[in-house]
Amino acid sequence: MKDRYDVLVVGGGPGGAVAAETAAARGLSVCLVEKRPAIGTPVRCAEGIGREALREFIDPDPAWIAAEIKEASVVAPDGTELVLNAKLAGNKVGCVLERKIFDRELVRRAADAGADIAVKTTATGPVMADGAVRGAHLTGAVPQVGADVVIVADGVESRFARMCGIDTTVPASGMMTCAQYLMTGIDIAPERTVFTVGNTIAPQGYLWIFPKGERTANVGIGISGQKSGPGHRAKDYLDRYVRSHFPDGRSIEFIAGGVPVCRPPPSTTADGLMLVGDAARVVDPFTGGGIYNAMFTGRLAAEVASDCIAHGDLSGKALAAYDKKWRESEMGRSLARNYKLREYFIRQTDDRFNRLIHSAAKIDLDEFSVPELIREFVVRNPALLADLTAFRAALS
Repeated sequence: MKDRYDVLVVGGGPGGAVAAETAAARGLSVCLVEKRPAIGTPVRCAEGIGREALREFIDPDPAWIAAEIKEASVVAPDGTELVLNAKLAGNKVGCVLERKIFDRELVRRAADAGADIAVKTTATGPVMADGAVRGAHLTGAVPQVGADVVIVADGVESRFARMCGIDTTVPASGMMTCAQYLMTGIDIAPERTVFTVGNTIAPQGYLWIFPKGERTANVGIGISGQKSGPGHRAKDYLDRYVRSHFPDGRSIEFIAGGVPVCRPPPSTTADGLMLVGDAARVVDPFTGGGIYNAMFTGRLAAEVASDCIAHGDLSGKALAAYDKKWRESEMGRSLARNYKLREYFIRQTDDRFNRLIHSAAKIDLDEFSVPELIREFVVRNPALLADLTAFRAALS
């Protein structure tokens, strides 16, 4: 590990790893620092990603795929289940990963591309020069590392970005509090993810089952931070569900944490600084998924950083090309739409959830599209017209 690099990446998750690999592959000197002693632990997500989304970055490997998913289902508060096969479910099907192995593979690829990797190394603050970020103070063998560009991929906490003056505060309404068990000995459909909605089950959120083999799955829940409190935290709701649905199941791992579903900060760049992944608040606000978005922004940030370094312009204005590109991308447009979708759905009562899913369960579509779904809803149940008009407005 040296005391100066072209690019310093803070955080060894998927966003940071892809950023480091991309920058190193472009011939830049790169160092990735991770505060934890081991890459990939602790696991802090349900580990699902669409197969085609995954292929944009890496060929799937059985070594880090726990389950192949071919169906997704949505369960209403009253238990009615809407099953979507692979053709209809879109990117809700694909793979459930073994993140502990997957994340290490991504970092290995970064190392093979030429990046230096330093674990158990915390970025404790920025190195500043004339108002610009020019590296970081670190714990470990090298107390300070200079860099032309620092790519921040330090997750939901995003402490380093705040130290640099970017407000990454997440309001309670924009934070999902989550709890998850890895359970075994449970009766599940091993190729189907399950999402259960309802205010009594998961207020302003949902409960998920992501298979990880025969009779084994991630069983978790995310609820709005506004709905969390003593006696009704995410774990309380999850424990009630598990006691009811999997009384004989055994928990072999437990994790808890937060997922930011707020809008990103006004800018995800500054002089010498770029934010990616959860640190940039680009988690999908509707699904809570963040693996693909982290890798997408990590790669894009490294590409823009490489171009800016080549032109000798590391100003926030030059690096802002990254911010503009991700916001105008398909991913960015999807985020903008899904903020509206989330705002619509968190206002729904359990009765409305039931009616919507009952109606959808009767529909046989050749392909899933929102206009076709709305048209079928109205034809089959005119009483839903007001709800569906509001739903369509949320998408516009």
